[in-house]
Amino acid sequence: MERSASRSRRNRIRGPTTRTQKGIFFGISGFTRSDRGFTHSLLFAGVIATLALVAGFPRALPGLSRGWLWLYFFLATASHGILDAMTNGGLGVAFFSPFDNTRYFFPWRPILVSPISLTRFFSERGVAVMQSELIWIWIPAGLLALLTLALRRVFPQVSTESENQCEKTRE
Repeated sequence: MERSASRSRRNRIRGPTTRTQKGIFFGISGFTRSDRGFTHSLLFAGVIATLALVAGFPRALPGLSRGWLWLYFFLATASHGILDAMTNGGLGVAFFSPFDNTRYFFPWRPILVSPISLTRFFSERGVAVMQSELIWIWIPAGLLALLTLALRRVFPQVSTESENQCEKTRE
């Protein structure tokens, strides 16, 4: 009897240790099922976008409204859940958590799920995952960046106007 009481006291001091305890402690239903829960939800992306905007950009940038900045941060955060829904493993993504903990995958799932174990990550399976991510994530992202640079060269007046506005605000 004495022993279990001390264990219980120790857990209260250290805080939650298991997924179930963490889910109960933080009040996040569905947290216990796996990862890809609340932190992959659209609500979480909206909260992070708002915090990033308020903390990092109290005023709009020249040539870029706060609405566009918020959308950028929202899409950057939500893209994590979207990419996870395109993997071939796990239990799916709770896009609408905490209101609905249903897990979703996209019908097309070309990205190999990454092994969590460090030893399995540095194995043939890990190499296959890196190749998959290179093909489905990094090459398209690089092409999008190159396309953006090319468009800036084709339409230089838009870039020049934004740079001029930036210089005026610095003065």
